[in-house]
Amino acid sequence: MKHVKTTRRLISTAAMVGAVGLVLVGCSSGDAAESQSAAPVAGCEDYGTYGTFTDNPNVAISSTIVDTEADNLVKSWEQFEKCTGITIKYTGNKDFESQILQQAQGGTAPDIALFPQPGLLASVVNTTGKVVPAPDSVVANIDKWWSADWKGYGTIDGTVYAAPLMASVKGYIWYSPADLKARGIEIPTTLDELMADTEAMATASDNPKGYKPWCAGMESGAASGWPGTDWIEDYVLRLNGPDVYDQWASGTTKFNSDEIKKAFTGVGDILLNPDYVNGGIGNVKSINSSAWADAIAPIAQGTCSFYHGASFMAAQSALEGKDISENGDLYAFMLPGTEADANAVTGAGEFVGAFNNDPATVAVQTYLSSDTWANNRVKLGGVISANKGLDPANADSPISEQSVKILQDPNTTFRFDASDAMPAAVGSGSFWTGIVNWINGDSLDSVLSAIDSSWPAS
Repeated sequence: MKHVKTTRRLISTAAMVGAVGLVLVGCSSGDAAESQSAAPVAGCEDYGTYGTFTDNPNVAISSTIVDTEADNLVKSWEQFEKCTGITIKYTGNKDFESQILQQAQGGTAPDIALFPQPGLLASVVNTTGKVVPAPDSVVANIDKWWSADWKGYGTIDGTVYAAPLMASVKGYIWYSPADLKARGIEIPTTLDELMADTEAMATASDNPKGYKPWCAGMESGAASGWPGTDWIEDYVLRLNGPDVYDQWASGTTKFNSDEIKKAFTGVGDILLNPDYVNGGIGNVKSINSSAWADAIAPIAQGTCSFYHGASFMAAQSALEGKDISENGDLYAFMLPGTEADANAVTGAGEFVGAFNNDPATVAVQTYLSSDTWANNRVKLGGVISANKGLDPANADSPISEQSVKILQDPNTTFRFDASDAMPAAVGSGSFWTGIVNWINGDSLDSVLSAIDSSWPAS
């Protein structure tokens, strides 16, 4: 639905009646205190710098975010709405990714879209030309609160179009602390140690019936296979380094290259070995029929020990009620690299792009790119952000807090989920289906050749 906007006015909160002005700068409590001496609503100290809209404009936001996470997203801007007079109309749509391009082309796009992949953002920018460059206030916030890597993912051909929003850290290996202690297994510090532990677990004489060291699931409806792309991405980065990873994500290094084959082979040493998977569930092929969010459950049942997943696993129903801590029911360590203390991680997140530069739209964009929003949202639970102004203590679990610290660490080599950065035909198409076919027994060469052939010529 197209939103018709009236002319907007912003009045400073020091003169609440009759004064007209426009104040759009990066948000911080300090800036607010300096720019105004009163607030229209109690608790507006952090929101006055966005201005007060007396005509109560609507700003429409759309994304893939639904259910509880959508409820918390709406809560994260409630005070902002009260303090500015802006009403944010949010729509969560599981078909967002397939519809946003058509909406942009047809002139029915929302004011703001939360793009779940930089590849989709680039596609809409390049195909429609409807996404507007980020305003100065947003760019200022990006430069202040985000790393150069994150800024780069929202930049296309030298123009900044979108600020980062939420984030996740991928490559965690989930486990039961009690299980590893009983097995005499210490947290591995290298991939070689991880494989040695896997072999020791698989051959232990006292394993319960149906036990295998690993459990895994790739089923996710139309998106089945995506958890396997996370495996591959982690191994590409750890085995080959960030330069090869970037070349692969951009299509310069092909899937059938030696470097990418090496990563697939490393993952296959676990996922294609019937002695190592799929504990408590079935054989190798059962990985494809097991829902990704539920396949972690056998760890608690003692029929598997390891599960590869992201930081957001803590919010899944399979872990509801579990004590997620170093001495609790479940915890996680980062997938190690070829050497100890490797600091390369993969992750994902959303990017805030706009289809107009109306003052209220700009105000909302500016707020969402601020440290104020990041802290407000993370306090509500279930998500994290790479915003450098986020207090890690606001995260809702030890894993989430650890993830924030990883993202904020200047020594961390962070790379965005490569499949999300690739053209959709590959990243959310042939790569996903290729993983499923590979798990089902198709040869690696045929799978990689099929993915390479799907890469758009342009």
